[in-house]
Amino acid sequence: MSSIIKSILISTLFLSLSAFSNNSKLFSSGVPSLAPMLENVTPAVVNIYTISESVQRNQLIDDPFLRKFFNIPDLQKSQKRNRSGLGSGVIINNKKGYIITNNHVIAKAKDIKVKLHDGREFKATLVGADPASDIAVIQIEPKNLTAIKFSNSEKLRVGDFVVAIGNPFGIGQTVTSGIVSALGRSGLGIEAYENFIQTDASINPGNSGGALVNLKGELVGINTAIIGSSGSSAGSVGIGLAIPVNMALDITDQLLKYGEVKRGYLGVSAQNLTDDLSKAFGVETSRGAIITRVQKDSPAYLSGIEVGDVVIKINNKAVENAASMRNKIGLLKINSTITLQINRKGKVLTKKVRIVEPDKAKIKNLKLNPRLSGVIFGDIKKNMPEYGKVNGIKIMKMRKDSKAYFAGIRPNDIILSINNIPTQALKDLEIVANNNDELVLHVQRKNRTAFILLK
Repeated sequence: MSSIIKSILISTLFLSLSAFSNNSKLFSSGVPSLAPMLENVTPAVVNIYTISESVQRNQLIDDPFLRKFFNIPDLQKSQKRNRSGLGSGVIINNKKGYIITNNHVIAKAKDIKVKLHDGREFKATLVGADPASDIAVIQIEPKNLTAIKFSNSEKLRVGDFVVAIGNPFGIGQTVTSGIVSALGRSGLGIEAYENFIQTDASINPGNSGGALVNLKGELVGINTAIIGSSGSSAGSVGIGLAIPVNMALDITDQLLKYGEVKRGYLGVSAQNLTDDLSKAFGVETSRGAIITRVQKDSPAYLSGIEVGDVVIKINNKAVENAASMRNKIGLLKINSTITLQINRKGKVLTKKVRIVEPDKAKIKNLKLNPRLSGVIFGDIKKNMPEYGKVNGIKIMKMRKDSKAYFAGIRPNDIILSINNIPTQALKDLEIVANNNDELVLHVQRKNRTAFILLK
């Protein structure tokens, strides 16, 4: 960076700080400084240390064929080892001890320890987590805690000054500063739901879950990821990503209420609107999401949404592309009514749609075979044409540490039978509940089927 550009940036920062000189303590020492603001904020940012259990894999021991070939006893298994991790978090409620962080910071942790700015340490418990957005809430004893103040991330602008606070590389609480480089970053493949704030404030491993604040000391985002020079996360190169605080708090509200996030269901598929497609469909804009499929009897279908419609706004907020639309729908509350502004062959229409919860029957009281633990099943309904004429039960969700996952089963797979017994409803799972032998699952994935063995 040239000396001229540096001088311009320093002058701009000085002018920005000057704007607060009449109503803040930023100039309490006679020179511009972030120290007075940070003295109020840093007690609300914590360091998080975790212990998780990892399995030391050995191809020779894990492979049944090789184990039999080399006459290795079945009792000999892969070794389990403890693995330590680190990250950061932000106290959002000092009365109840709630701390928000990233899901990947605490995922699979069997022990979570929180260290405060003043050196105190607490054992934390997990309240709820949402891997799709990478947000988690943990709780510690609410003893003399300091909670952070919130900003409205919808008002954040490119060029606003921000400060990142966290625990990079576990060296202790660290503060870095920069600006907002971009807003609404998505399609990066980091999370299922992406709407990132991009900043050049240095973010490194260990900063995850920490605070991104404005010059007033208000939380604007949760530091989440970095993009390295080779697409990796080895170190900061000036591209840091944070989850907007509004999005993080909406998810937190659901985690505190339900222990999970109940995402809205619209019943459509969409793709990005390109210049060529905009001409083909007779619309002038090249921004938006074009509807490629509408499921019958879905909220979108009942509201008159059609294939070829271009969604340009949701609740009066612009839809840039299909990912933007997916994020906005997925973060809406169940049973809320939204306004869709669509462009249909050059004519702008407004549609009211009621967001509902996806039709999935979770197993609550059914007795399951231990080999199926960590898996959530659901019935295939007649109004789900994407599965064709198939009788079976659907894998709705599953833990990545479950036996089914290690065997090769994945979410959205259809279980056609177990041990040659057809599975047409959830109650059919009880047939093999007490089976101590191996389970042979007949699985359909899209247009292919296979038999998978669960030992």
